[in-house]
Amino acid sequence: MKIWTALFIIALLSVSHASYAATTLHQQAKIIFDKTKLGKHLKYDVFLTAFKEHIRVADKPIMSIIDYSQPSDRRRFFIIDTEKKKLLYHTFVSHGINSGDLYATEFSNIVDSKQTSLGTFRVAEAYHGKYGISLRLDGMSPSNSNARKRAIVLHGAKYAEPATIKKIGMLGRSWGCPAIPMKLADKVVHLLKEGGSIYAHARS
Repeated sequence: MKIWTALFIIALLSVSHASYAATTLHQQAKIIFDKTKLGKHLKYDVFLTAFKEHIRVADKPIMSIIDYSQPSDRRRFFIIDTEKKKLLYHTFVSHGINSGDLYATEFSNIVDSKQTSLGTFRVAEAYHGKYGISLRLDGMSPSNSNARKRAIVLHGAKYAEPATIKKIGMLGRSWGCPAIPMKLADKVVHLLKEGGSIYAHARS
């Protein structure tokens, strides 16, 4: 009887600890969400999922969210310092040429699809490529597991500049990479490289 009582207490403590951890995580997320005033731009449930994924995969306190439910003529890329509870950048980001025009509506993990992938990315090493300084991304979700094979990277691009929106009413499009304004590339790369996270979301 004593053994079963002890096991019951252990099980109860485990459940209580898990419940406490979940509550604490929600509390942390809500504090960051409120302090960064992201409620003006993002739904809390999207942020909460991104925060949970950041905790799962990241090695540094810099997390980012791409909200592909928003059109490309809106600033839908958010970079947050979770320690300082500060929104560092809120800028434009392109989607894949076969994902849609103003809105991204089609997503894929298939090589050569030229579509954007959704899910969680762990940001890996920086390198210099066709578009200058860029970031390699590792797909951490079933929906983006081929990121390396597809050479899906974060890079700067002239077609991701606000000037392009003025010309054609939307950003230019990539072959699936999240492309950002050239002037921000260096700063964003150094913030996210080697351990940051990107959570790419769209309406289900």
